[in-house]
Amino acid sequence: MRSSTLCFVVLLLAAPLLHAQDLSKYRHFTLGMSLTGVLERTDQKMANVKVIHSRPALIQEMTWWPRNVPGASLRSEGIEEILFSFCNGELYKISVTYDPHSTAGLTEQDMMKSISAKYGRATIAAPEIDSTTNAGYETNQKPVASWDDEQYSVNLVRSPFNDVLGLVVLSKQANAQAELASAEAVKLDEQEGPKREAERQKKQTDDMEAARQKNQKSFHP
Repeated sequence: MRSSTLCFVVLLLAAPLLHAQDLSKYRHFTLGMSLTGVLERTDQKMANVKVIHSRPALIQEMTWWPRNVPGASLRSEGIEEILFSFCNGELYKISVTYDPHSTAGLTEQDMMKSISAKYGRATIAAPEIDSTTNAGYETNQKPVASWDDEQYSVNLVRSPFNDVLGLVVLSKQANAQAELASAEAVKLDEQEGPKREAERQKKQTDDMEAARQKNQKSFHP
């Protein structure tokens, strides 16, 4: 009897986990995918990938406009663009901008209800932001609601520039690592900036002198 009761309790406790939503996925994409895999899925090329930082970690981004892709299988209704962010070749963040025409008239509560149908109940509903005490906040995306677990975070956000809603899906650990690497890359660029500028100027001077020497021999008035 005790054994049966214990099993029943375990099943009750495990039930929410069995039905927990996978926050690492967004449509056809999964955090941790390789850059090559995302390029294949979106029918893009390496030429479309932008290198943000090359050290201490390789940070890359690729913007995809689904409506520009031929074939219904790759079209994603309601999406204007998706920005994929990679750290050392692995997808760590997906930033989705929704098509304003597809979300026209929808309230934040409407969006939260729709997203909750996929990811479960929101764990955080963003409080109202007092613009008088957060003057610099307007430069960032405004959080509306979040869905979180230990590894991943899904965030409904609003752009401060055009008031368009979007969704940011990220790996907490990988995103933190990418942010640290990006901050370190900025420091390295600042430290090495004067040296690189001196090297650039020297090369420019050397190239000009080489051209001068060549033209001195070949120029005829």
